[in-house]
Amino acid sequence: MDNKIQRSRINDVLYEIHRDISVNLSARELAKTAAYSEQHFHRVFHQIVGETVNAYIRRTRLEQVANQLMFDHHSSVLSIAEKCGFTSLSSFSKAFKAQFGTTPGKWRTTKTSSGDVPYLADPEISAGYQRIKNNPLPEPEITMLDKQHVAYVRHTGYRRGIKKAWLLLQAWAKQEGIVLNHQSLWHSPSNSSASPKSIPTGQQIGLHHSNPAWVELNCCRYVACISIDKPLKRRGIVNSLTIPGGLHAVFDLQGQYGELLPWIGKILEHWLPDSGYKLQTTPAFVHYKKNQFLSTDDTFDVRIFLPISVS
Repeated sequence: MDNKIQRSRINDVLYEIHRDISVNLSARELAKTAAYSEQHFHRVFHQIVGETVNAYIRRTRLEQVANQLMFDHHSSVLSIAEKCGFTSLSSFSKAFKAQFGTTPGKWRTTKTSSGDVPYLADPEISAGYQRIKNNPLPEPEITMLDKQHVAYVRHTGYRRGIKKAWLLLQAWAKQEGIVLNHQSLWHSPSNSSASPKSIPTGQQIGLHHSNPAWVELNCCRYVACISIDKPLKRRGIVNSLTIPGGLHAVFDLQGQYGELLPWIGKILEHWLPDSGYKLQTTPAFVHYKKNQFLSTDDTFDVRIFLPISVS
């Protein structure tokens, strides 16, 4: 079978995994999503993703738990584990220690020092951290966001290689006649200020599935997206998904390459714990008014969307 078709089907599976990691994700049901037999699905998933489907789900859930434990100081370890799809506390604790080298309780109480986070091993990001470390965060806007259809290309890694995904997506948009624009205005479907807001069509959006504070940059999972008005009928290398709506904290930030990840780290480490909000398990994302991976001067102008809840 054509590799583009295989990749498209596995992308459908990855969307199901990341859409709600708390649900029971059996290989049999995911194989149906991919329209493969279960045995063939396991082979294709490993070939495309580089690890087994069960290992991928377990790692994704553990990374989510690590996020929740670090930034939610009020919920119990058990409730956070259940929220992220674990049904047995003992098996969860064993898997967590194998992944992170410590128990969930110790992980929660140990502050990550700025010198230990993996992304600071990258010289450009380390320099960016030094430039912004004493700068105050802007006050966020708290808003309800409508669900958002996007066309996307997946990429592994949070370094400059992301540009390849954006160039591919740009070429696809040109082929499809989609005009890319950089509006910063919100769109309210019902023209009511109380309605959930959405991002206009043709906007550049980056989904950040991983937290580089403890996931190596080369292993972080990124999704380059363009907002569209409805799901795609024809798919291949470029597929479509729906970003969930809900309550978000929105931060407007400008800077240059190397500074964005340290800014996101500041939001998670300094704003979130004292905000009174809880981090949701859907991915944070960036709306690019100016995309650092495509700009000629390496600068960005973005809105960072952090999914939150009040309970």
